[in-house]
Formats: sequence, C-alpha cells, structure tokens
Amino acid sequence: VQLVESGGGLVQAGGSLRLSCAASESIFSPNYMGWFRQTPGKQRELVAGIASGGSTKYADSVKGRFTISRDNAKNTVYLQMNSLKAEDTAVYYCAAARRLALPGVDAWGQGTLVTVSS
Repeated sequence: VQLVESGGGLVQAGGSLRLSCAASESIFSPNYMGWFRQTPGKQRELVAGIASGGSTKYADSVKGRFTISRDNAKNTVYLQMNSLKAEDTAVYYCAAARRLALPGVDAWGQGTLVTVSS
C-alpha cells in the first residue's frame, strides 16, 4: 500500500490542523492505520492508531486533543489536532501496520511537517 499525507503546516499554539492520509488501496487490509511523529534526534513515536474494527489508541501526550478517524469509502485516515502545543512540532508520518509499534509497520508515508509556534 502507498500512503500520501497532506495537511501539515505552520500554526500558532492553541490552533488546529487536520492531517489526511490517502491510501492506494483499501484500508481494511492492514490491521491498523496509524500516525507517528518524529523530531530531530529522537525515535519515531506513535501518536494515534485506529484498528480495522474502529478501536483507537492515543499517546498520553495527545489524549483529549487529537482524534484519529477513517473514511473507508475514500481509503483515507485523518488526524484532527486541536489545542496544539509547541511540543507537537514534528514530522508526522502515516503508517499501515500489523501492530502499533515501529517493528509492526509495513508501509510509511513520506511525512508532513507540522510546526507550532509559541
């Protein structure tokens, strides 16, 4: 599966962005679709994931602020990010995965940069 992210950009702290991830094939096939993020010098980390059955998982740092969702008809996964903080600044990657951990990822998108100014 090929994944293409969009929606990143520059936003002020407290603002919102919505990331989109368009998949080249049905997003039913992977066990999970997820969003990860990475900053320079740090390991890529899970932000949010959604199972094929619809259950979701979030990193503690984004709970209550970010929402992951999917549109199966469009083969698209979204990440709605509200109340953004400077520490959310990172490159965000969409992933198709067997499990929500780095070794379990089968496909990555190219990444989209989110910059939150304080």
